[in-house]
Amino acid sequence: MYKLIKRILDIIVALFALIILSPLFIVVIILLKLTGEGEVFYMQRRIGLNNKEFDIYKFATMLKNSLNMGSGSITVRNDPRVTKVGKFLRMTKINELPQILNILKGDMSVVGPRPLVTKTFVAYPDNIRDEIYKVKPGLTGLGSIYFRDEEELISNAKEDPHVFYEKVVAPYKGALEIYYQNHKSTFTDLKLIFATAWYIIFPKSDLLNKFFKNLPTNPHKK
Repeated sequence: MYKLIKRILDIIVALFALIILSPLFIVVIILLKLTGEGEVFYMQRRIGLNNKEFDIYKFATMLKNSLNMGSGSITVRNDPRVTKVGKFLRMTKINELPQILNILKGDMSVVGPRPLVTKTFVAYPDNIRDEIYKVKPGLTGLGSIYFRDEEELISNAKEDPHVFYEKVVAPYKGALEIYYQNHKSTFTDLKLIFATAWYIIFPKSDLLNKFFKNLPTNPHKK
């Protein structure tokens, strides 16, 4: 029953968002056509349900062939590969909105673990890789909200970004996503949707710890 309710909720939320956000989409498409390299959408292979790959949709924010430049699959703050318009889109998370189409197609859900590229997926410990995508990946979720400042976190690290991601970010993000699976429900999903909007307005809020008890200890907070 939960899966059916979740799918119905996904379709309703995605259709409503697509209608409401269509004027914004038009503006962004025009801006991207007139700036950077003229690319509007960016498709990338990601890991999805049952560890099967799918193509994710995003607004283009980086230079072409960026995966083979600089820090590769990891983006740092003020990354030179990010275009001027792309920087704003990434900061506001508008670049993620085309994933509404992935939700309608059934590749993703509104709430779930973020779909990763293979290189960052393998940074998860084996036990997390085996479990994390037993549910559909999502546009938002516990890991997404807690690591909304991931670019800044990685940029401030004193070690190589890839090493820091593998040793620090991936284990904790994975633990959060497993926590979500162990506590998933329609009410949990609704709370995470609300929390996503809340953190856009109040980024320093401690709402998640009030919503969810006994979350895995955050190693980035002393």
